[in-house]
Amino acid sequence: MKKVMMLHCVNHNMYGKRDPEQYGTITLDEINELIEKTAKETGIQVDTFQSNHEGEMVDKIHQVFYEKYDGVIINPGAWTHYNYAIHDALEILECPILEVHMSNIFNREDFRSHSVIAPVAAGMIAGMGESAYTLAVKAFAEMFERSSK
Repeated sequence: MKKVMMLHCVNHNMYGKRDPEQYGTITLDEINELIEKTAKETGIQVDTFQSNHEGEMVDKIHQVFYEKYDGVIINPGAWTHYNYAIHDALEILECPILEVHMSNIFNREDFRSHSVIAPVAAGMIAGMGESAYTLAVKAFAEMFERSSK
C-alpha cells in the first residue's frame, strides 16, 4: 500500500476558531477524518502530522525521507511565504509533494501570493476549502495508478 504524509503546519490546530470567514468552521480533527475516509476509499495510507514549531516540522520531513514515503501533502500555512527551512527540507525528499491551501492564496493580501514551497511541489490545490485535502489524496491515487501501469 502506498503511503502519504499529510503535513499540517502553523496555526492549523486552530481551524474552526481562526478566521472562520476565510477557513470556515471545520476543525483539524474533522479535516483529518475527511482525509482518512478518502484515503480508505482510494486504497492509500495517509498519516497526519501538525506542528507550530519549525524544527519539529523539519524533523518530520526528514522522517518522511528515511521512511521512504510515496508522497507528501503539505499545507504550509503562513510558512508558505517565507520559510526556506521547510523548503530546503522538502527539497531533500525523493517523492512527489502536493501543496494545498484552503483559501486562494492568490486572491488575498499581496504577501500571500508568493509561495517558497511551490518550486519543490509537483502541484498546488488552492481555494477549494476543505476539499483541497481530499482532492490531493485523490490526485495521489491517480498518480500512483498511472505509475503502476
